[in-house]
Amino acid sequence: MARAQTKKEAILQAASKFFAERGYWDTSVSDISKATGVAEGTIFYHFQSKEDLFLAVLQKFKEDFVGSFKQHLQNTEFANGLEMVEGAISFYLYQSSVMEERFLLLHRHHYYQIAPNNPKCWQYLEEIYSGLISIFEQAILRGMEDGSIRPVSPSKKALLIFTLIDGLVRLDTYNLYQATSLYEEVIESCRCWLKP
Repeated sequence: MARAQTKKEAILQAASKFFAERGYWDTSVSDISKATGVAEGTIFYHFQSKEDLFLAVLQKFKEDFVGSFKQHLQNTEFANGLEMVEGAISFYLYQSSVMEERFLLLHRHHYYQIAPNNPKCWQYLEEIYSGLISIFEQAILRGMEDGSIRPVSPSKKALLIFTLIDGLVRLDTYNLYQATSLYEEVIESCRCWLKP
């Protein structure tokens, strides 16, 4: 059982890397087999198809990243909601630099072409983004309750903040702009949007 789990984890790890670097269409099960030393039949034992493997990679990203994000915020003490928003922004930006491969996986346009025809893919992407946006929304609500954030529409502001930081991360992910140089300005801009 442990050995099978180790193989499955190795398959997921290699698949994540290939899907991130090459995209869904340019990744083959044969590539994953060669990279892991696991026979293609064994891959299909664990995952019914390449699509099923891709969905497992997305699900793992959702569980790992959204879960660690929530855990980080729960384990960190913030003086108020505004500080929590700033902490959430900082954590997201930091994670994008240490989890570059995973962010590349999330930002590949191929997956958004698959999603309209695959309800499971659509669901996972929606759960990832909804989970992340809800973190910002909860921080904004906390700030409105403690007075550190002026009255706003929490869901709209959370979406705007997330769009801003994720857009910046995308520029960095695709090496279009050295977005890390703007991180402090992003936090300051969000602070100005929210402060009473």
